[in-house]
Amino acid sequence: MSEWIEKPLGKLARFQKGRKVQTADYPQDGYDAYLGASSLEEGNVEGYALTSHAVMVDTDDVLMLWDGERSGLVGHNLRGVVSSTVQRLTSGKEITGTYLYYHLLFRFDWIQGRRTGTGVPHVPKDLARILYVKYPLDTIEQESITSILASIDKAIEKTESLITKYQQVKAGLMHDLFTRGVTADGKLRPPREQAQELYRETPIGWIPKEWQIVRMIDLAEERKGSTTIGPFGSDLVATDYRLEGVPVVFVRDVKVTGFEWNSDTYVSEKKALQLSAHSVKSGDVLVSKMGLPPCISCLYPEWMPNGVITADMIRLSPDAKKVDGYWLATTINYDRVKRQVAAITAGVTRSKVTLADFRGIKIAKPELLEQQQISVRLRIAQSRIDTELVKISKLLQQKSGLMHDLLTGKVRVAV
Repeated sequence: MSEWIEKPLGKLARFQKGRKVQTADYPQDGYDAYLGASSLEEGNVEGYALTSHAVMVDTDDVLMLWDGERSGLVGHNLRGVVSSTVQRLTSGKEITGTYLYYHLLFRFDWIQGRRTGTGVPHVPKDLARILYVKYPLDTIEQESITSILASIDKAIEKTESLITKYQQVKAGLMHDLFTRGVTADGKLRPPREQAQELYRETPIGWIPKEWQIVRMIDLAEERKGSTTIGPFGSDLVATDYRLEGVPVVFVRDVKVTGFEWNSDTYVSEKKALQLSAHSVKSGDVLVSKMGLPPCISCLYPEWMPNGVITADMIRLSPDAKKVDGYWLATTINYDRVKRQVAAITAGVTRSKVTLADFRGIKIAKPELLEQQQISVRLRIAQSRIDTELVKISKLLQQKSGLMHDLLTGKVRVAV
């Protein structure tokens, strides 16, 4: 196995800053332009340069975003021109461009921690001197390392593609289920174009004749406080938070794909008792009161203990005799509700809905059995997405571990 050494980045690669380029946002005779974070992270073309009077890059070059919140981000295997916010790094004979790319990707946090600039942060100007790159002298060993990492990237890319496909399938399924529903034998009704007699027109659109138009408040338990918002700001402040106790639910925990426990924030049992009017339990429907857009919804899951919602949340406790909670949460995320929310928030500076707004939103409600049949199909579609999300999470962890082991020489690769 070859010897490993360290050298400053400037001894291994030549830097060249990009130039300002004139671009068009549609394909035409010119050059692919890579201008910012999206270009480097996802390889997206952000326009088409109309002139070659710019810094040209080839597939072996490494591109680094020099300015901005994501400065230090790198891209590779791209061909075109780069703007003045991007540096082109061309490696010499000692190190391959692919190895340099993975090493700089591995050092992203290190670079971010040393950024300068009071306004727009940028990569330290002396990066070429202060960043030392560790590498094997044998370029064949470098290629062996990058081949392993590239295979992980390929697996991640395939999994992401599969997730996109499943998301598209679910979106199409939602459209069919929330416009046509299912019959008693579990089959989709014929579309309205083929069987108009099965549908009727309503203020919120065409729906199957058997369905009813109801308000959100009509589906809540018949008790005081079955729909509520979180406590006023002064009733729940940062000093109330604890490392354990009763969980506090924030907007960031509510996703269209389902509940995700991101907050890891708690209050004491005593504080939770004081805020009991704002409690949430398994089976409750959570809705964001603010955001872009507001009214993102999900079901509070069985695996979470009872919690407390924050001020920018709405909680609805569904009446199990009338409505399936999962169906309701998914319906709130569908287009009919989105259009009503857009009308409520039109012309306001800060997008938000009040509790009264939310209670008055209308939805098309099938009978409970049909709701449950719809929920089963949607849960299956989401479970496929969730399975792939777990896979990609594991692949990313694996990649992180491999980068640490292989790019530091901790684990050697047989050539």
